[in-house]
Amino acid sequence: MRPIPGVSLQRKLLLWLLLPQLVLWLSGGFLAWRIALQNGEKGIDQTLTQSVRALARQIKPIGDGLLVDFPKAAQDILEQDPADRITYMVSSPPGRFLLGNAQLPPPPPVNVDVGEPFLYQARVDDRPVRVALLDVDYGTPQTRQRLRVQVAQSLTVRERIAQELLEQMLLPMGLMGLALSAVVYAGVLRGLQPLKRLEAQIEKAGARKHNTADPLPPIELTSAPQEVHSLASTINGLLETVARGQQKEKRFLNDAAHQLRTPLAGLIGQTELALHESREPAVQERLHKVLSAARRSAHLVHQLLQLARSESSVAMQTLDLPALAREVARDWAARAVASGVDLGYEGEEQLAVQGHPLLLREALNNLIDNALHYAGHGATVTVRVDIAGAGMATLAVEDDGPGMEPAHLRDMFARFWRGSDKPGGCGLGLSIVEEIALQHAGQTFVDPVLPHGLRVGLKVPLSAAVPRS
Repeated sequence: MRPIPGVSLQRKLLLWLLLPQLVLWLSGGFLAWRIALQNGEKGIDQTLTQSVRALARQIKPIGDGLLVDFPKAAQDILEQDPADRITYMVSSPPGRFLLGNAQLPPPPPVNVDVGEPFLYQARVDDRPVRVALLDVDYGTPQTRQRLRVQVAQSLTVRERIAQELLEQMLLPMGLMGLALSAVVYAGVLRGLQPLKRLEAQIEKAGARKHNTADPLPPIELTSAPQEVHSLASTINGLLETVARGQQKEKRFLNDAAHQLRTPLAGLIGQTELALHESREPAVQERLHKVLSAARRSAHLVHQLLQLARSESSVAMQTLDLPALAREVARDWAARAVASGVDLGYEGEEQLAVQGHPLLLREALNNLIDNALHYAGHGATVTVRVDIAGAGMATLAVEDDGPGMEPAHLRDMFARFWRGSDKPGGCGLGLSIVEEIALQHAGQTFVDPVLPHGLRVGLKVPLSAAVPRS
């Protein structure tokens, strides 16, 4: 089952740090817009209050009538800007039009104090306006009447002022937001660097673990936060526990194999002697079964010992891989002839690689043994050494036997897995080959051969200098 990747801590931190910042930035922009509108409205209110008082002073009672001393030049100035028009209306009694713009709407139904300006909003020609209203009394006590003066100004100027103020504020706010975002991003990256270093150390150790059987080294972190030190200490404790378990397993395997070799050798020897001395067919049949089982057990013990040896650290040296392959092939020639198999060598004549001769010899022994065992009588088995590219050489054994089902190719290097029920073998040979390949910083491979057969081998690194004949 594949692990489900979790949420990135870096993304989570950036989200929780930058999202509130964005919300605050938008809220600040909205508040700046509201404040600009309020300040613009206050400026308009002050202008309208001064205008309505000034206009009221220009209206003087004469007897039972009114004298409006409002020159036409002043009226033109008030109404000269269509987008920001200041208009007025004089009515007496309130609501009865005398002068100005008759379209100014009345105030809302509230009590208006005489001599105190009253401000309200309305619409004129489907445009929002701000209106200042001032009621004054005139005439004698017997003929006292009320005069209403209204001055209105379009709110376009308020919105324009607010927009200008907002634009002037948003640019610095935006630059500050970007600068703060950059600082937050850099801070998050810097804060996560100890975790990145921890990840790099674990990946490096894991990569080295693939190429060696040594336990993973402890993780070291300096000048890192306490939380990362705690995490590293926990991982180191786990690695130490795993290493102790591996050491116990190897020690048990090695001790058990060594303890079994002597009694098995004695059992094989005594069984062979009994076969020579016995003449009864039934007894000889049973002794052959005992001898076969003892040899299989001895072979299993040998394979276990080789597996334990292949999982230990070894020193590499420069060696001639084709020469080693030809030598091993000659050692197997007699058994190949006895099995009715044509065993030969093809490939490079001379090729220097970095490796351990005993381990590579053991790997090739297992590959040839596997091919002779499963290819069958009359098959052709070929040992090959070639250059694979990327600084690697291949050591492979190819046969034209029955081959393997494609679905089972990936299982061939699993421990104790066998591809057929043919007697002999214990399912550890190719596992040993894979361990040896990992010890050499290489890898194993298996490819089908057309029309039938298999090509199984391993890749090992070339030496710095590749001599040629």
